Amino acid sequence: MPETETVLSAVADGVLRLTLNRPDKLNAFNDEMHVAMRTGLERAHQDPAVRAVLLTGAGRGFCAGQDLGDRDPRQGGELPDLGRTLELFYNPLIQLIRSLDKPVVCAVNGVAAGAGANIALACDIILAARSARFIQSFAKIGLVPDSGGTWSLPHLIGEARAKALALTAEPIDAETAANWGLIWKAVDDAALLDEAAALAGRLAAGPTKGLGLTKRAIQSAASNSLEQQLELERDLQREAGHSMDYAEGVAAFLEKRKPDFTGQ
Repeated sequence: MPETETVLSAVADGVLRLTLNRPDKLNAFNDEMHVAMRTGLERAHQDPAVRAVLLTGAGRGFCAGQDLGDRDPRQGGELPDLGRTLELFYNPLIQLIRSLDKPVVCAVNGVAAGAGANIALACDIILAARSARFIQSFAKIGLVPDSGGTWSLPHLIGEARAKALALTAEPIDAETAANWGLIWKAVDDAALLDEAAALAGRLAAGPTKGLGLTKRAIQSAASNSLEQQLELERDLQREAGHSMDYAEGVAAFLEKRKPDFTGQ
């Protein structure tokens, strides 16, 4: 692939690996990267050969958020419409990740700042190198946390910690993020990509239908009452019980062998 590609995309063994690839800019987003990410995630939605996604960044950082050089008020003319930027790019990106009925693993290497941090938090399972840092950097430039940050932070760590991170823009390390429940776990830097790839591979070989329905159910719990959630579990379990993977899983269990899931 040409080195100029802003997102590297490759599929192997059911895993679509998307690598943010502007390392000289700490993988900060520009319009071209947004288009490439959307293309990759739309492929994950549409291609049955993709059964899990692994998202990471090239170089020494995961993602520094928006490339501010593209939204610089000093350039003159009308002030940038940041709401339009969210409407056109960031909001659809978060929705593509959250609505994908397949697991999305994120491997955070180095800094994850601003929208970069919140894109990571939108993923299903987040691993971070011990050297990684999560920064809600919006307060440093007079902005509001976006890319779902004002939703994900209080849901994951509560209002008190969410406000503190958002209002102070203080970074937290991977160990703290894991201890607070912001991410799944911190791992040694050298092991990050191998562990994340192995996890994504295991998920891709799993019962994709059931995993996707599980993701949908857990995400729905934030806004459902217990009664609504019980009804949703009933409906999703009915759908899962009609899948080929369920039939294979039961057969493998009874026959004392490893299941061969097809994702159907």
